[in-house]
Amino acid sequence: MFFTRHRQLIRWIIIIASFAIISLILWNTYIFFQKFKEEQRIKMDIWSMAQAEFQKGFLTDDVNPIVDKIILSDSLIPKILVNSERQISTMNIDEQKVKDTTYVNQLIQQFEKENTPITLSYVDPETNETIEIGKLYYGDSMVLNKLKYYPLALLLIIFLFGAVVYFFYRSSKIATQNKLWSGMAKETAHQIGTPLSSLIGWAEILKIEQVNPEYIKEIEKDIDRLQTITERFSKIGSLPTLKKADIVAETITSYEYLKTRSSKLINFSINVPNQPIYVNLNSQLYSWTIENLVKNAIDAMKGKGNLKVEISQLENRVKINVIDSGKGLSKNEFNTIFEPGYTSKKRGWGLGLSLAKRIVEDFHDGKIRVVYSEIGKGTTMQISLKTL
Repeated sequence: MFFTRHRQLIRWIIIIASFAIISLILWNTYIFFQKFKEEQRIKMDIWSMAQAEFQKGFLTDDVNPIVDKIILSDSLIPKILVNSERQISTMNIDEQKVKDTTYVNQLIQQFEKENTPITLSYVDPETNETIEIGKLYYGDSMVLNKLKYYPLALLLIIFLFGAVVYFFYRSSKIATQNKLWSGMAKETAHQIGTPLSSLIGWAEILKIEQVNPEYIKEIEKDIDRLQTITERFSKIGSLPTLKKADIVAETITSYEYLKTRSSKLINFSINVPNQPIYVNLNSQLYSWTIENLVKNAIDAMKGKGNLKVEISQLENRVKINVIDSGKGLSKNEFNTIFEPGYTSKKRGWGLGLSLAKRIVEDFHDGKIRVVYSEIGKGTTMQISLKTL
């Protein structure tokens, strides 16, 4: 109960706490990296002093064994020593690569960016003069390089973990929503069934009363329409059965029905092949999809304009285009219009196109998309299905 009431607050606490923990880990990693780098600098200072003492002892034939041990002890940090005569010696670097002069020069530049070079010098005991013997260029050790990328690896792990949690949560939420919509669809079909049965009975009574047959004919058309709607809702709540059907004939039937019941200010036109094109189809759900696309087109034109339906076949696919001369869509709306709840109208649930997407892609293994749209010029919606 507490979690339900304060869900938003708890969510923000978790987000802030996670951000604080991540920031703390990254900050500690940065501090550790800097300390490790300082220790490496101290080690290189000691090594450079030992190297200078070695050079001094070499000249005086008095090499301290401790100095020799210090020089030979380090085997991790890559180093390049350039003496006063520009002669180069390398340590802890691939012997094959150091034969390439260009590579060594590039490495010197890289080391100079990573760490400030250390000047090697010693004081001549006879003249008290400081004699410079060269410069030491050194890079970061293998351990330090690995530590450098640790924060990135940590962030990647956190990102992947967050992505898994997000997709799990999203999948769970979508599954719950699908169950809800399925339940609502079945309940709606059940609720429509009762008054529909009553209307069928009243239509029969009107026939007995010898009411104008034209009136009864129109009433029966609307009763048939209500039956189709009931079947649609009952099918959307479960996996529908697909049968071999002529997509051309089914489209014409839906088109003609909508044309006779739409505004006379809409100029309808249709361009379809003369021969049938067969696909696996659920007729009731397909007609619902066409109806949603046509109604959206009419709304986009505000009840006045040109509306065209086209069917074309390319290899093993058939494409159904619904073209309007309405207000058009911006590029960032091409995908969002299919999201549940998205609508540009003041009234409406924003479910028409999301249902159309589910019918086409989930039930018929097809595709539905915005092929073309331009603000003020119109939109072309396209359904693509596999042919038999």
